[in-house]
Amino acid sequence: MKIFLDCSDAELVRTYYETGLVDGVTTNPSLMLKAGKNPKDVYKEISEIFPFHASISAEVVGETAEDMLDMAEDLIDIGPNITIKVPCTPQGLKACKELSEDEVNVNVTLIFSAAQAILAAKAGATYVSPFVGRVFDQSFDGIGLIEEISDIFATHGAKTQVLAASIRETYQVAQAFKVGADICTIPSKVFESMFQHVLTDKGLDIFDKDWKKLQSELGTT
Repeated sequence: MKIFLDCSDAELVRTYYETGLVDGVTTNPSLMLKAGKNPKDVYKEISEIFPFHASISAEVVGETAEDMLDMAEDLIDIGPNITIKVPCTPQGLKACKELSEDEVNVNVTLIFSAAQAILAAKAGATYVSPFVGRVFDQSFDGIGLIEEISDIFATHGAKTQVLAASIRETYQVAQAFKVGADICTIPSKVFESMFQHVLTDKGLDIFDKDWKKLQSELGTT
């Protein structure tokens, strides 16, 4: 059970990594646009925060598998914790197959059906990334998709890990893990909200007041 941050802000990633609770990072072109920097520089900065066995997804783009592989070759040199992220398209899976045969970790993204996840696993994907939130946006069951893929992989002993993506709220994190997700990748705001509960705040307030009262009675304040 691992938590990745879906984030391109290296300083924010570093802050949350220091909690000891973050196992990796995913990115995409939209997040890189938000970062406003050379993507390779961002990947390098984030890669250096994590140990070599972590996973930092660096997404490649291109119309052909060859285009994606050329871009992947440049990104792989950043470090051993770089995972190449490819789309679930015929060309993307062709690139995935070649990369996996070269023992490069691959994250197949834009998964919206169990059939796509099966093809990605057949192509040797290290991870498949079903988009929970976007499936819900289309009035379908995003958590049900995670469960379906997890069940299929378990039945057939697939080594590919289910990485629940497009997570919008803490409830979805809990539900995704409940039905079999190996990893959830989440925005920083969702990660922050996982710590929060109104009863925790109330409990801390009571304990703090009682502790101060005790110290006062003992004359230690």
